[in-house]
Amino acid sequence: MKGKVLCVAVAGAVALWQLVAAGAQAAEQGAPVQERIVDLDSLVVVGVAPVASLTWVTDPRLPRQPVPASDGADYLRTVPGFATLRSGGTNGDPVLRGQFGSRLNLLAGDGALMGACPSRMDNAMSYVSPETYDRLTIVKGPQTVLWGGGASAGTVRFEREIPYFDQPGLRLDGSAMFASHGRNDQVLDAIAGSPQVYGRLTANRSESDDYEDGVGRPVPSAWEKWNADAAIGWTPDPDTVLEASVGTGDGQARYAGRGMDGTQFDRATWGLRFEKKGMQGRLHEIAANVYYNDVDHVMDNYTLREPDPAGAMPMPMASNVAHRTSGGRSAFGFGGEHWELTAGVDARSSRHSRRSATGRGQYLAQPWTVDARFRQAGAFAELHWHLDARNHLIAGARVDRSEAQDRRATTGGMMPTPNPTLGQARAETLPSAFVRFEQDLDGRPLRWYAGIGHTRRMPDYWELFSPNRGPDGAANAFAGVRPERTTQFDVGMRHAGKRIDAWVSAYAGRMSDYIAFDYIDAMGGTTTRARNADADIRGGEAGVEWRAAEHWKLGGTLAYSWGELADSGQALPQMPPLEARLNAAWDNGTWSAGALLRAVAAQDRVSPALGNVVGRDLGPSSGFAVFSLNGAYRIDDRWRLAAGIDNLFDRDYVEHLNLAGNSAFGYPADPTRIHEPGRTAWVKLNVSY
Repeated sequence: MKGKVLCVAVAGAVALWQLVAAGAQAAEQGAPVQERIVDLDSLVVVGVAPVASLTWVTDPRLPRQPVPASDGADYLRTVPGFATLRSGGTNGDPVLRGQFGSRLNLLAGDGALMGACPSRMDNAMSYVSPETYDRLTIVKGPQTVLWGGGASAGTVRFEREIPYFDQPGLRLDGSAMFASHGRNDQVLDAIAGSPQVYGRLTANRSESDDYEDGVGRPVPSAWEKWNADAAIGWTPDPDTVLEASVGTGDGQARYAGRGMDGTQFDRATWGLRFEKKGMQGRLHEIAANVYYNDVDHVMDNYTLREPDPAGAMPMPMASNVAHRTSGGRSAFGFGGEHWELTAGVDARSSRHSRRSATGRGQYLAQPWTVDARFRQAGAFAELHWHLDARNHLIAGARVDRSEAQDRRATTGGMMPTPNPTLGQARAETLPSAFVRFEQDLDGRPLRWYAGIGHTRRMPDYWELFSPNRGPDGAANAFAGVRPERTTQFDVGMRHAGKRIDAWVSAYAGRMSDYIAFDYIDAMGGTTTRARNADADIRGGEAGVEWRAAEHWKLGGTLAYSWGELADSGQALPQMPPLEARLNAAWDNGTWSAGALLRAVAAQDRVSPALGNVVGRDLGPSSGFAVFSLNGAYRIDDRWRLAAGIDNLFDRDYVEHLNLAGNSAFGYPADPTRIHEPGRTAWVKLNVSY
């Protein structure tokens, strides 16, 4: 079956590329390759493509089908290669090319935002509202060193742009959306400024009731969340800015797939950044920022549900965890006639603390206990060398010094025992590097690339402190889990023409000392063990967009990920199945309409005894197809109205990456995946002044 699925993926990608290349050659000759600019005029986005080799940029404020995205992970899963580990209606965990956790470098406003839950109920993307950011930038694979080390899967940055003003003025963007299952969202982005100073306020609120699946069964999934961020900036000239920002937010969410719900997602942030561009001489740009992010997360089994008398937590219980992160970065841009170089340093420090108690609200009377501390400092340099008009070499290197300290007095959960590594610290020196060659084919709108990258990753909080056990012979995971080393080869091709855009990318890698989680079933429950093992990964993505006629666009994407343990041939867990998306869009400048077909293959390459800190493989899953429609109307230059129906045919289906339904909500003891929403209608109004 493995060979069949892989052959289908490869054949599909090759066929798609051959069709595109043939059409492109017939449609256009001699057009130069140009970087694609994000289409900000689209009313509803049904497809996305890379703007450069392995780099994706899009506007997260645009409606994207399926909508609405409730958090960063929801938005990322519309990009080929991404999936989400689902546990309810919101706050899923993002997965890129089958890789999870800190293998993905997740940044908001160029600051590291880290969740606190030992089981990642509140991963970093839980605190991100995509529509409050101006730009989403993604780099796949270990093909950049500018934004931190260890990002073997890729780097994700939600960014806010600097709002320069030529004259005093006011800019206002807002939206209101209403959807099935009591969903309603409001977003406001207001900026006032002059050529020398500006102020910005960004806020959003989102809520939803429990949704119903394709056969009408209610799924515990309700949420309510809000965010507010403010910034003030000084712009003495169009190339200089000094900005100070603050932010806060909170929320709550029910989880069909967890033993507790999230009843507090308190966020407090502040930041300061300085940028100077357009400088004369070799040094032409300076960028520096410092940040502070503090999350205070509460989970319990009594606020949004009733305790399950027959479950593992029959009494009211609550756990309060917090993760405080601060850091900074300085980067300097140099350039010459044929080269650009970015070099700098970054650093980060974090502290994790916790408290818990049995009884409603009793945790508030308990003292905080710091259980872990982390520190990291790194230096980096990345060079883009234009060998000539058609040939380019991009390379980078960085080195990080990472430290972790175990502050736990006891381990063992319900039956605590003295911690043998209390007070111990461990430090690692972690190098990373990559090199990539890119070439524009002479006389054709075509660029190909090939690159190899290597990165080493310090085990994160969830890999060092969440498992019940460490590797055989080690006192615990903190003492025994080694850093992960990934070497990956990336190759691809991109066509950017007048009528046809197409791209294909493939990767293959070896993950030495891959950090795996064993799930060991025993009397009284399940034990998790973290250990190291070598693993092989490979896969790829392909896509095409064809402007078939005036006002018409047709497109599709294909994504496939594969992995196995090198010594045993056992499948890597939590691997998303082969997925294809076909889309069509019509837009005459005033009216638009679109359709999206998402088809996902069955996944039978599973390892039920393996998983990650969130969950384990639940066994094979069935394939499915979901069809969605949208339409929109540009009322004028300021007002836009969009509407759509997701899962038009009310299909009852489940995602492969999933948590088992919790018994407190009536799910059976045998693992049962959480079903996805049935037919969902939505309408959204946008205004820009």
